[in-house]
Amino acid sequence: MEKVVLKASRRDVIGKQVRAMRRAGQLPAVLYGRHIENPISIVLDTRDTTRALAKVSSSSLVMIDLDGKEIPTLIREKQRDFIKNRLLHIDFLVVSLTEKLTASVSIELTGVSLAVKDFNAVLVTGLDQIEIECLPADLPERLTIDIAALVKVSDVIHATLWFRIRSRCLVIPMK
Repeated sequence: MEKVVLKASRRDVIGKQVRAMRRAGQLPAVLYGRHIENPISIVLDTRDTTRALAKVSSSSLVMIDLDGKEIPTLIREKQRDFIKNRLLHIDFLVVSLTEKLTASVSIELTGVSLAVKDFNAVLVTGLDQIEIECLPADLPERLTIDIAALVKVSDVIHATLWFRIRSRCLVIPMK
């Protein structure tokens, strides 16, 4: 995945005054996290941000360029206008590139299972996301699992074992 950098500037506008800012094509956002004492209110360009964030997942690292300094972040929440489907506000979690973090990563199933194709079996997925602990730079966008290995109706794929072998990340078992 290519590096996503969003240019931002600090904002003093709060409350109902934010509506005028949105009409001018600006998007309010906030930076917060363990490494920042107080949350920082920022403003982004709506068009550039919408285009950039259409390509990334919730586990992708997004760099915020604030006052000439790049801050590594993860997207925690995107607030949308449910009628017009426009972004209204974004919450960014500031992360340290040297400390491990725990994040949810989506699971994507690919391929065609012979059990489903030949025996009309039903594929039952127990999870659509899995928690992973690793450095932010090593965090995958999604886990892609090939289900072509499911030949018999009783075959099972354990994502925990599969991912521990192929990555520097640790999969945390779901409770």
